[in-house]
Amino acid sequence: NLHVGQRLRMRRNMLGLSQEAVGSGVGVASQQVQKYEKGTNVMNAIRLYEFAQFLKVPVAYFYEGLDLSG
Repeated sequence: NLHVGQRLRMRRNMLGLSQEAVGSGVGVASQQVQKYEKGTNVMNAIRLYEFAQFLKVPVAYFYEGLDLSG
């Protein structure tokens, strides 16, 4: 959850978007975006897809660099 949230924040910042703008783009409150970014809340598959579409990245982007070894 934390890794996916960090990737969400990274992409949002790369595009110069606020949490409010991203939330509006996918139909959630900015507070929810903040919870996703902090890893407090888990994104379901549909929500992850919506973020990927809005941020113009493949879903796999959110998992790049994830270390599952330990």
